[in-house]
Amino acid sequence: MTSPLRESSIDPEEVARYTALADLWWNDRGPFWALHTLNRVRTGYILERLCQYLGRDCHAERPLEGLTLLDIGCGGGILSESMAKLGAQVHGVDVTGRNITVARMHAEHSGLPVTYEEVAVETLANRDTHYDVVLNMEVVEHVADLSGFMQACNRLLRPGGYGFIATINRTAASFVAAIIGAEYILRWLPRGTHQWKRFPKPEELEALLTPDGLEVIERTGVRVNPFNRRMSLAGYMGVNYMLMTHQPGPRLS
Repeated sequence: MTSPLRESSIDPEEVARYTALADLWWNDRGPFWALHTLNRVRTGYILERLCQYLGRDCHAERPLEGLTLLDIGCGGGILSESMAKLGAQVHGVDVTGRNITVARMHAEHSGLPVTYEEVAVETLANRDTHYDVVLNMEVVEHVADLSGFMQACNRLLRPGGYGFIATINRTAASFVAAIIGAEYILRWLPRGTHQWKRFPKPEELEALLTPDGLEVIERTGVRVNPFNRRMSLAGYMGVNYMLMTHQPGPRLS
């Protein structure tokens, strides 16, 4: 029998920081403008990869119809709403109550049937709930216990399902770009948004996936152009990167 997981990954300081910023989530010219820009890149990547592996048409009206999808650390619901518009049945979770309030209000205003819940992934995993797709985007660099957090996330993916992880690599380049550049020089993000020592290397994440049977099937870097504020997929993974994972099992329909 699988042992229950404790909510040890929650960092109170990170929760407090995002509580203060919760009301600004949907201002695409405010502190989260970079997240809105990144969202267009990651939404396209998730859609294309899922359609490729599931044999679906990316250009269909609702290409992700019928898929259950979990958005971990959903914040104000930016990615959750994008996935719901593509037809997925979305469950967005966050440990910051004000984020969930903002997300619910915006989804209601947008007429999108997204289910939001203030809950830790460990609690969710203990319910023995599973999803076809699990999104873990820009979250792992903010948790206190990465190993425990990833164990819970792994449990939430059903056999045959696909996961996506987006984060920042722990390299000298990322310290210059994500900390010094983005927070101190360009001031794209509030100072203190990231802690460099918490950035996981791809191989470190992969080591936390394999014990639960997950395999990394796709990798990509994300390029940020500081001059025009544009973002795009790239081969270089030294700063921002995304991983697509798969839990072997019956093919999703």
